[in-house]
Amino acid sequence: MELRVGIGYDAHRLAAGRRLVLGGVDIPHERGLLGHSDADVLAHAITDAILGARALGDIGHYFPPCDERWKDAASLDLLRRVLALPELAGWQVVNVDSVVVAERPRLSPHVAEMTRRLSAVLGCPAECVSIKATTNEGMGPEGQGEGITARAVVLLKKET
Repeated sequence: MELRVGIGYDAHRLAAGRRLVLGGVDIPHERGLLGHSDADVLAHAITDAILGARALGDIGHYFPPCDERWKDAASLDLLRRVLALPELAGWQVVNVDSVVVAERPRLSPHVAEMTRRLSAVLGCPAECVSIKATTNEGMGPEGQGEGITARAVVLLKKET
């Protein structure tokens, strides 16, 4: 069996007039994440971790912000497209460990639904998708409520 590990990171500013989408879940909040797609930092970090595990670049290479096809795209759909790349044929997600950093809104009530949606797209059991929500204790851009960040580590396997 061949194993590969990848790490991903994403950050977006919060802005009025946008939906807040994390892990494919619409979360009620007065501001959403600003980006070309739906700006789902959690899905983007996981996507980058998968691409990184196979040394395939990053999400911007496949879905550049200058390409209008991806304007307001659902990030879970982008994740599905990445998983369908020929270079990922035969590779399976073993597990994901992730953390989302946001001062507000409180994310813990939404973690179970985010886990369910992501595990369905990733094709692995929900118990193999870890999502932790934390604050930055008032420090930095996340702590000041300017944006939200996410980090993810992914383990892929391929039977040989």
